[in-house]
Amino acid sequence: MERNSSDDNLVKKTHKKVAGAALLQLSVTTALHRALFEEWADTGYAALRMDRIAKRAGVGKAALYRRWKSKRELVYEAVNATALTITSIPDTGSFEDDVHAITRAFAIVLRHSLVRRILPDLHAERARSDELAELIERVTRDRRAQAIVLIERAIERGELSEETDQQLALDLLIAPLYWSIIVQRRIATKKEIDRIANVVTASILYISQ
Repeated sequence: MERNSSDDNLVKKTHKKVAGAALLQLSVTTALHRALFEEWADTGYAALRMDRIAKRAGVGKAALYRRWKSKRELVYEAVNATALTITSIPDTGSFEDDVHAITRAFAIVLRHSLVRRILPDLHAERARSDELAELIERVTRDRRAQAIVLIERAIERGELSEETDQQLALDLLIAPLYWSIIVQRRIATKKEIDRIANVVTASILYISQ
């Protein structure tokens, strides 16, 4: 991918020092991902337009179309890149502490203004058409594959039974928090987040009996 004047202009605007085309391209791609999420939060997926995304990022349309041919391609890459790295899986040495740590990390993500607007629209779009079905299924599968490590470690330490329904445990790990923040639109306090973590821990321990 060659360097272009639009890429150069963006780097000047953001005052980023880069060495070589690869870093320059990364800075522009990152800016375009950010512009996509901001535009998506404002308009919804159905109304997304590539020219508006480019304008919001401060680059020409050529810089956008050189990377992705459609908004679907852009969304697939941006969501994949973000969803799998947005929170890490903790390893505190204790199942209860792991649950508290991951619940707090999830809460920070879910309370973000862009996430609170994009996630409901993402699932609404899935109900309207299959255009994003593959994306949602892939991200869900890969994210759960990351999180299952938390359950497996607890089983190895003897904190959970080997007969634990691991898929149900993963559902319990995120569902109460998601329901509270995304569906009910509540801004959970630290006390409420810790309470949710306690309930999740107790629930998973219960199904492990």
